[in-house]
Amino acid sequence: MTSPPTSPAAPARPSGQRSVALVTLGCARNEVDSEELAGRLAAEGWLLVDDAAQADVAVINTCGFVEQAKKDSIDALLEASDLKEDGRTQAVVAVGCLAERYGEQLASQLPEADAVLGFDSYADMSSHLSAILDGERPASHVPSDRRRLLPLSPARRQEGASVVAVPGHGTPEVLEVREPESVAIDGPVPEHLSGLRQAGPGRSVVRARLDDRPWAPLKIASGCDRRCAFCAIPMFRGAFVSRRPSDVLAEARWLGERGVKEIFLVSENSTSYGKDLGDLRLLETMLPELAGVDGVERVRVSYLQPAEIRPDLLDVMAGTPGVVPYFDISFQHASAPLLRRMRRFGGKDAFLDLVEQVRRRAPLAGIRSNVIVGFPGETEQDVVELEEFLTAARLDVVGVFGYSDEDGTEAETHDGKLPEQVVAERLARVGSLVEQLDDQRAEERVGETVEVLVEEVDEDEGVSGRAAHQGPDVDGVTLLQPTGGERIPVVGDLVTARVVGTEGIDLVAEHA
Repeated sequence: MTSPPTSPAAPARPSGQRSVALVTLGCARNEVDSEELAGRLAAEGWLLVDDAAQADVAVINTCGFVEQAKKDSIDALLEASDLKEDGRTQAVVAVGCLAERYGEQLASQLPEADAVLGFDSYADMSSHLSAILDGERPASHVPSDRRRLLPLSPARRQEGASVVAVPGHGTPEVLEVREPESVAIDGPVPEHLSGLRQAGPGRSVVRARLDDRPWAPLKIASGCDRRCAFCAIPMFRGAFVSRRPSDVLAEARWLGERGVKEIFLVSENSTSYGKDLGDLRLLETMLPELAGVDGVERVRVSYLQPAEIRPDLLDVMAGTPGVVPYFDISFQHASAPLLRRMRRFGGKDAFLDLVEQVRRRAPLAGIRSNVIVGFPGETEQDVVELEEFLTAARLDVVGVFGYSDEDGTEAETHDGKLPEQVVAERLARVGSLVEQLDDQRAEERVGETVEVLVEEVDEDEGVSGRAAHQGPDVDGVTLLQPTGGERIPVVGDLVTARVVGTEGIDLVAEHA
């Protein structure tokens, strides 16, 4: 979650200039969407501010994935609404996945939000926010199954995608309406809130950075064609659509020019990239180009579907300088019968073979995953098989989730539902095992030499960052200890260090 920090006073601004703060919840894909919205609003003359309390409008980019995420999103909307009582804030607007998924229902249950807008409103967000500040209340979004908005055949989707709202896919066609020179942002605005800018000859990027971290997510695709029984994402994110490589590369250059050292490629399913562009190997051919972008030192790929991972992709990810050997593989379980019930493929033996293929190419690779326990029909033997897989696989980090029904999913209608107490017990049981295994895996890295991207330098807390096998936010950090005499690193440095200890999944390393 990205929350604006509290500031003591509003920044100076020209008389009449309206301001907006974007608060992001959920995944890195949502962060990209927020920065596209920020770019569009900056191009329309809005002042971007960090603190919602100092903004005329607070736009809350919500998450609608699981129950806890929904609760966090509603809490954020209520918290922002409280600012209207005694602060500058005049309006609170809900956007993002929760707004897209529930629309009118959310609006009726949450009158504190002045508007609930779906993805179709993003391109004209400036007009909507202006109307809200002028006292109007736009009609709330009416949800629909977004999978039906594009052709069933992937080969026919690109043409349709030009007229269907796909957040994070800002296109040159949109940008031709307003040239970057028309951006007007006055006042003491930080460089990372700089708005729409050129991204090389003839190309522009619809994006404004909302933080100054040395890494940034970069969306390569949206939506998903898989039909996992437990997942509602395809319904509100739509069918799978790739961004064209030229647009991805243009945005990578734009990020590199702004001090981004690590690019984190995000999507709902990166292994499908290019299938709607006629070339399923596009990711393999694009990765070396991304790694060669000026200023970018590391490229990281997220969310790989095990059933779609190709040997050639493993070769490129493991063997391309600048592409970190990091494999975020969505296993979800290891029992073959239960995976079929989930509408997924594979099983313990196939997954262990895939892990071995990765480590054969890159012995020190980072491998992370998520698993679900308590899915309808899960037996004790299924849980044992999952535990055997996790123990044998030695993954770096595993997220463990307890199953709960999601509105509109196939699993919601399944028989064999387990009592909540059983799900909770299995969540605690597998979670405890994973905690031990993750800690052991971290300890196995003692003695390794790692390259750490410095992300924080604090006088009291010291220097910390991430090694190549550590993804942002969820995979732990590396704490750097000085050995004496070396220059104190700054944020954005890449520091070579030797791992000397661990604190849970976090590594402790000395400058090499």
